[in-house]
Amino acid sequence: MTTATTALVRRPEDFVLSGPLGSLDQYTQAVNSIPVLSAEEEHELATRLQEHGDLDAARALVLAHLRFVVHIARGYSGYGLQLGDLIQEGNVGLMKAVKRFDPEVGIRLVSFAVHWIRAEIHEFVLRNWRLVKVATTKAQRKLFFNLRKAKSHLGWLNAEETEAIAKDLGVTPREVTEMEKRLSGRDMSFDPGPSEAEEYSPSAWLPSPDRDPASFVEEEDWTESTHTHLNDALRQLDDRSRDIVARRWLGESKWTLHELAAEYGVSAERIRQIEANAMRKLKALMPPETVEAL
Repeated sequence: MTTATTALVRRPEDFVLSGPLGSLDQYTQAVNSIPVLSAEEEHELATRLQEHGDLDAARALVLAHLRFVVHIARGYSGYGLQLGDLIQEGNVGLMKAVKRFDPEVGIRLVSFAVHWIRAEIHEFVLRNWRLVKVATTKAQRKLFFNLRKAKSHLGWLNAEETEAIAKDLGVTPREVTEMEKRLSGRDMSFDPGPSEAEEYSPSAWLPSPDRDPASFVEEEDWTESTHTHLNDALRQLDDRSRDIVARRWLGESKWTLHELAAEYGVSAERIRQIEANAMRKLKALMPPETVEAL
């Protein structure tokens, strides 16, 4: 057994990341200080783990490869998730890889572990990136990660780019387009706080729990009845009077007396008189309770 291997196996406390490190930078610095294993040391440790269940050997293998997990996790920093969480999930994948690693296959542990590390990070991203899952099938998951990477420098895909990506990933252009739509969406807070300006949040459209359905129906009927009476009365006015009342009171931007006077080529006082007469006629044509409501 070499000196380096002996140190890793017999004195793992030299490399254990004990206690809080304070920041991600400190963690990264700590894992980068752990020596990288040679092929011979790695093979010896993996053999001890496989044949004797040596947990110190397993720990030494994991510790020596933590730096690679950090490197892989950084590639997923564009999903809006904490890098520390991504590293943690990647470490889980590394431990699974160490447990399943066969030193007699003839490959280095890092080559074997990268697939397990990425698999755990992928699962974490899919679980936490969106409240509603954007990828459920194997093809959709493949599209999710590859299409997002392509769109980072392509923007919205045209027909030619869609065809090329579909051919490259072995899916249909329709599946590529569907995944692109899903990626362009965003989650919405159900009940946003004061700092979140969600104009169309779901909670804003729910009825109040203490709302009386009978009162709601009554208000709806009353509003509809009032509008009906008003429209019937307006139809009985002459065209000019109806137009003046509508522009003065019923439009989003209300006209002034002088603007209407210029429109009709009369004085502002004449417009005021026409308006006053029209309002008296409307009140006479509508039920008293409707007039009071208006």
